[in-house]
Amino acid sequence: MSHLLRGELIKTVTTRTVLGFAVGGVAFAVLNVLVIAVWSGRLDKIPEKEEALSALPVLLLLWGLVGTAGEYRHRTAAPAALVGRRDRGVVLSARIAAYALTGLLLGTLTTMVSLGLGLPLLGHQPGPDLTSGDVGAVVAGDLVAFVLSAILGAALGALIRSPVLGVVVLLIVNFAVVPALSDVWESGINLTPFGAAGILSRMTHDTTLSVASAGWVLAAWTLAITLLAVVVERRRDLA
Repeated sequence: MSHLLRGELIKTVTTRTVLGFAVGGVAFAVLNVLVIAVWSGRLDKIPEKEEALSALPVLLLLWGLVGTAGEYRHRTAAPAALVGRRDRGVVLSARIAAYALTGLLLGTLTTMVSLGLGLPLLGHQPGPDLTSGDVGAVVAGDLVAFVLSAILGAALGALIRSPVLGVVVLLIVNFAVVPALSDVWESGINLTPFGAAGILSRMTHDTTLSVASAGWVLAAWTLAITLLAVVVERRRDLA
């Protein structure tokens, strides 16, 4: 398993795709801090200040999906299984684990940028300051959301096998369907992976679902879809 994981890690960190998503994550972190902490006006509540340090988990979800689905589009999934001489499900598990580890690195980079830029700017805002506990909780939530989203995206990529179709569907759901339904069915939307990830990363606050509960919801979705992807991978043609 270790050599499979090593091989998959090499693939995830040596492609231009990971660089593009790293740049995108940093760019969003900078933009989010500026919009929330500087241009949005007065921030006098802790949840509002936490939002300035929030992440965009959907980026890691898209990255995992594009990378894993691309293995099937470019027909590199079958050779990986043959060379590794392991069960298809084991190979996919190693690939998903590689995206989880790399997602943690990308999340750490993005979070460091948010903290480095955001904390000094938030210091000029009125109201209570963020404590070290508040900052630690935001960082932990961001990183968990990043890692789980990367895993979820990789599992979805193995199920869908089409990067274009997967990206289009996820973007429509995340940026059109979820916002449209959130005002009329907030409790239901919060139980979706998109809603839970938003709460966990502090992009959404003052909701009917707590941050801790959102983490469990996202973890449950991630586990269920990952198991489904592994089972399906073992039963279908890899070519």
